[in-house]
Order: sequence, then structure tokens, then C-alpha cells
Amino acid sequence: MVLDVFGPVKRLIKLGTVCIDNNVFRLHYKATVIIMMSFSLLVTSVQFFGQPIHCIQKDDIPNDLLETYCWIHSTFTLPHAMNKKVGVEVAHPGVDQYKPGDTKTYHSYYQWVWIVLFMQALVFYVPRYLWKLWEGERLKSLVLGLNKPIIAEKVKNEQIGLLVLYLKANIRYHNWYFFYFVICEVLNFVNVIIQMYVIDAFLGGAFSSYGSDVLNYTEKDQEDRVDPMIATFPRMTKCTFYRYGSSGEVQRHDALCILPLNIVNEKIYIFLWFWLIFLAVMSGLMLLYRIIVIFIPALRFLILKSRAKFTDPNHLKLVMEVSKIGDWFLLYLLCKNIDGHHFKELIQQYSREIVEDGSGQPMVQPNEKEMEALKSAD
Repeated sequence: MVLDVFGPVKRLIKLGTVCIDNNVFRLHYKATVIIMMSFSLLVTSVQFFGQPIHCIQKDDIPNDLLETYCWIHSTFTLPHAMNKKVGVEVAHPGVDQYKPGDTKTYHSYYQWVWIVLFMQALVFYVPRYLWKLWEGERLKSLVLGLNKPIIAEKVKNEQIGLLVLYLKANIRYHNWYFFYFVICEVLNFVNVIIQMYVIDAFLGGAFSSYGSDVLNYTEKDQEDRVDPMIATFPRMTKCTFYRYGSSGEVQRHDALCILPLNIVNEKIYIFLWFWLIFLAVMSGLMLLYRIIVIFIPALRFLILKSRAKFTDPNHLKLVMEVSKIGDWFLLYLLCKNIDGHHFKELIQQYSREIVEDGSGQPMVQPNEKEMEALKSAD
């Protein structure tokens, strides 16, 4: 049964054959989407196939009618009763006799948790969708079959030759490719910040400090502390049902309602509090890394060199001397997807091509070490 519920999520786990992004990007459209979709399905299964609310009352109102009414119209707690001693002053935190003028805190969010989680999962996928749209499977068409370590020599040479021709013909024309990706990374960061505010508004302002309150709760004395999870996701609430009596007067009936679903909700949102903060920090660090890469060209060479371990650094230097940041980004993605030895041959041929164009005029003048590297490659 559990496997059937989470069956639709399985397809999200599968990774593509060609990687067009990075690990932080995948945390958004893979990990976060899977987490939120799983939570949404979990809440849905409990809400619609279990019994999310149980109400207790001493009058002759049918329980099914009362529970349906309280579920639809929401239940409430009394903030002034949250700090009272359980078992002495009140039966449960926040549950007390209502008096005219007392402040009520209504809890109706639990009806919408699964929808909000599902919508948030869709929003987290939007930057990925835009990047795929702008990328247009360009990298997949360039990789050809070079991601396989074993390939026929003739086929390999043809594919490397075609790729070299493309890179040379489109040199310094890939900046848009890089900046579209940066835009999507910025959208990821902005989205996770907005989502934190959305959840905070959804939970009535309780989410912004929810995780820290839970951590502080464990350090307080047991007699003085109030569980923030119970305050935000009460397990027992009150519900007032009105009806006409036999004389035509309006009768008021108070009921105690137990919300088993909130046991699930409180765990979901404590996890999301820590996860979204982690995601925001990682996305912010990635944007800082992008800024450094944009303004420090020497770092690009070091990054590509560390990735292309089999490639001669002198060949990489020749390539980087004529490449803009968009060309570097494309080469970095190619390096991630192409077999290391194939990438080595690609850079060898590419560096040889950029030393001389068709008319014999050099695009870049190699130094002594770079010239020796080219000769040794021959």
C-alpha cells in the first residue's frame, strides 16, 4: 500500500543520461520536489483514507455529523490556556472553557497542507523547466556518443571532429548559454526564500522561528516549557456546533476534537524548516561562487583543469586564452559528460585548430611549453 502511494514519485528519482546542471541545482528540482511530493501524498493518504479528526461530545449530535462540520469549519484553541498546567487547570494545552471576549486561534490550515505542498513542489521545478527550455538539448546533441568509454575508433574520431568544428565555429558565442543558467540559479535562490515566507504566512507566522523554538524547547525546564509543535499543530482542539432546539432557540454545543493528522504535519514542517534553510544557504554560496567565477578568469582554468584530469594543462591554456565565460561553461559541462580520455583528445584537436585558422593565421600565439605540448600530441 505504501509503495503504491509513493509510486508517482519514483520517476522523479531517475537521473538523465546527460547532466546539464550541478548538484545544488538538483537539490531544488530533484530532492526538494521529491520531498514535497512525498509529504503531499503522505498527508493525502492520511487525510482521505484515514480518519483525520475525532470529536467527543456529550449531546445527542451524531459523531459523523459533528466531525464533518468541525473538519470543514475548522477548530480552535485558546492562547491564554496554552501555558496552564495540564491535568490541573486544563485538559490539554490551549483547551479550556471559552468565555465571551476570549481570543480564539482558529486552525484550518490542515485542510490545505497537501495542496500547498503539491503547489510548492511544482514551483520548485519551474527554474529547471526554464533551463531545459532555454538549453534546448544543446548539450545532449554535442555529447553524441562520447559519454561511453568504449567506442569504435572511426566513430570516435568523426564525433570529436564534428564537435571541434562546432566549438570553433561558435567560439565566443556561448555567453547567453551561461547567463541563462545563472538566471535559473538566481530563481532557485529567490524561490526558496519566497517559499519560506509563504509557509510562514500559511502557518500564521509560526514558521519563521519554528525550528529554533523546537530546539530551545528541549533546553527548558519541563514545568516551564510549552511544546511549540503543539502550539503550532495542536493535537486537541475545540469546536463549537450550533443548531436549533425543539423550542426554536439556538443551542450551542462544545466538542473536543483530536487531530491525529497534526502528528504528521508537525514532523513535516520541522523537517522543512531545516531543509529550506540548508537549501537557501547552499544556493547563496553557489551564487557567490558564480560571481567569483565571472570576475576571476584564472579560476575558470583551475576549475576546468581539476575536472579534466587526463587533459594536458597546456592545451587547456590555449583553449582558455580564446574562450569567453560561455565557452568555458560549455566546455565544463562537456567535461562532466564526456569520457575523460575522449575529452583529452577533444581538447588536443581543438587547441590545434585554434592555433591556426584556415588561412594559416594564428588565432592565438602559443608559448614554448604550449608548442611542445602540441608537437608531442602529434
